[in-house]
Amino acid sequence: MPLRSFPKPSDLTVPAGAEGWEKLYPYYLAFQPDQLSGDDDKFWFCDSQHWPTVFRPFETITGEFAVKCLGQFNARHLLIPNANGIEFRVHLGYLYMSPIPVPAEKIADRVPHFEERAGYYFQNWQPLLDKWYGKVRDTIRELEGLTFDKLPDMVPIEDIRSGKSKDGSEVLLENYDRLIQLCYQAYQYHFEFLNLGYIAYLDFFTFCMQVFPDIPEQSIAAMVQGVDMELFRPDDELKKLAILARELGLESAFGNTADVEGTLGAIRGLPRGDEWIAAYEGAHDPWFNFTVGNGMYGHDKYWIEHQGIPLGYIRDYIQRLANGHEIRRPIEDLIAERERIKTEYRELLEGEALDTFNAKLALAETAYPYVENHNFYIEHWTMSVFWRKVRELSRMLKEEGFWPDEDGIFYLGRNELRDALFDLVTGWGVGAEPVGPSYWPAEVERRRGIVDALKTQRPQIALNTPPVEITEPFTSMLYGITTEQVNTWLSDDEGGGNVLRGMAASPGAVEGRARVISSPDELDQVQEGEILVASVTAPSWGPIFGKIKATVTDIGGMMSHAAIVCREYNLPAVTGTGTASTTIRTGQLLRVDGSTGVVEIVDETAAPEDALVGAHGHGR
Repeated sequence: MPLRSFPKPSDLTVPAGAEGWEKLYPYYLAFQPDQLSGDDDKFWFCDSQHWPTVFRPFETITGEFAVKCLGQFNARHLLIPNANGIEFRVHLGYLYMSPIPVPAEKIADRVPHFEERAGYYFQNWQPLLDKWYGKVRDTIRELEGLTFDKLPDMVPIEDIRSGKSKDGSEVLLENYDRLIQLCYQAYQYHFEFLNLGYIAYLDFFTFCMQVFPDIPEQSIAAMVQGVDMELFRPDDELKKLAILARELGLESAFGNTADVEGTLGAIRGLPRGDEWIAAYEGAHDPWFNFTVGNGMYGHDKYWIEHQGIPLGYIRDYIQRLANGHEIRRPIEDLIAERERIKTEYRELLEGEALDTFNAKLALAETAYPYVENHNFYIEHWTMSVFWRKVRELSRMLKEEGFWPDEDGIFYLGRNELRDALFDLVTGWGVGAEPVGPSYWPAEVERRRGIVDALKTQRPQIALNTPPVEITEPFTSMLYGITTEQVNTWLSDDEGGGNVLRGMAASPGAVEGRARVISSPDELDQVQEGEILVASVTAPSWGPIFGKIKATVTDIGGMMSHAAIVCREYNLPAVTGTGTASTTIRTGQLLRVDGSTGVVEIVDETAAPEDALVGAHGHGR
């Protein structure tokens, strides 16, 4: 039988109004006509886990830097025997990836290099990791120090007298170049330990599957997953602030948290309110450098700039405490369960096998927590500062007439933006008007129309014919893209349309009404006891996980954020379903089995919104 296939890139219809979209992005990101035969032979999957929405031109910087740096650590730094990097393209605004295999004849040659390089890191993990934290903090500090000031009418007289021979325009250009370089540097640091963390886990995982053929993958994950991880710290800070607010009797001030200044002013006006404000402000640096997205886009909202978001979460926690709910993560239970599972499997082994199990487990326990902790330092903290600086630069160019609003900068590629800056400093330097104010406003609006048109069409899950067997380990573990799952995506008669299958990511089975979320801005619609359905979740959605029954996502593997957070909260999760967010409707009754990876639409009729709110006891 011929292999079933997903559409080819050329098969996909361009949305009306998006004609010419390819010119928004660098040439090397588009499928080129003279390379179609080779590209059509490759299997591409859409990485909607990290890039779920259409790129504006400047935002491709995160996709380019991240995937390039991921690959270089596989192929050039560590020489992982069975894994190179990942090719990537932007098609109709979305990012697609294709893992690059290592030729079979080269695998053996890479083994000794990999053992030497990875072995050095594993043997010196903590001192190297301590150095990593210093490098990242230095990067953040340097980003914070960049400025993009309006150029002066004249060079200061002090510069004339000192013979400086510069006019300040070089600072603007140098700071922009440094802004881009620091972002690139951050992504190089991002992957220094990441692939090693996954490798340590995969090594332990493979050993467990060999000696315990029937072991659930969830049990393997539970043995190595950290509990007190820094990625959970921002949410934990909000919980502490909610508890403190109740202890100080400040509940009445949280009536309208969308009014940030009003809420903070009301708190200050209450007895002991200043005590709470001090604790609140103390949590800002660094924990409020946390985004409701994933840090990959300029539109991501960070708590530090949109304080109505964390204040709203604190209000919810205060209400849940008043209702007698436990808001803290069950850390003690998680630790006890982790130790129980370790003991249970250790007792099945002896001799050399037991020694090997203990050694591989110890390595995974040491290395794996980085996989989650790095996320706060790079995607959240570093990118929080980076995007703030980009918008600072955009405001300066807006005042110079280059575009009408702060978002205009995102419709230029990063190299086009460098040209626009040179246009500005040239006009300033010679005493003429720059060309940009007469060119970019209309061009930005034209490009905005194309991007808006691209947003009307959801991406394909994958492109072209998948391989008979998907063996690349990172693809399976992180994205949930396995041979079985791809075959499920290609099936059009699975369960008569009422059953979706994905990765059994967190155990347990529940029934509940669906809440389909297509944007972080919709998170305030989530009601107590609902089942969250989304294309992908983000770490900053932690406050939502305390009130839902289960999670279902389109993409993600055993070590995706949705899977990890659900295991932390003892919630069932099914990830990597492919189409849950477009198949399921808010209000439908679902049965989610996180132990088998099955999601059943029990009742196809969606309950009315007012009925949902009434059933859960409150609305917003």
